[in-house]
Amino acid sequence: MSFDVPDDLQYLESHEWIDPETGRVGISDFAQDELGDVVFVELPGVGDDLEAGGEFGVVESIKAVSDIYAPVSGEVTAVNEDLADQPELVNEDPFGDGWLVELDFDDADLEDTLDADEYHDQIA
Repeated sequence: MSFDVPDDLQYLESHEWIDPETGRVGISDFAQDELGDVVFVELPGVGDDLEAGGEFGVVESIKAVSDIYAPVSGEVTAVNEDLADQPELVNEDPFGDGWLVELDFDDADLEDTLDADEYHDQIA
């Protein structure tokens, strides 16, 4: 099976992605497929500080409950409020409407993330 791995994003081995331009964070196409139907998403609040590699939320599916990890350290500047009523957006559009949070972060933190090719090799 082939999964969508957009070239303009950075990834974690734990299957989160970050858009270096906007600070938007989500879980990958591979991760949402492994989870199955997402039924609940727990996210931090605006103004919360996240630490790179630290847990910042939970995605609950019909198969499992999975922690979500921050790809970089930073302050939460936005939370996808639509997921409270529509957690299935994580499955339907993991790189679009299914985003989780936006962060204000230091670009230097991206050194510890994977580019699209490295991430694609990991999930292949």
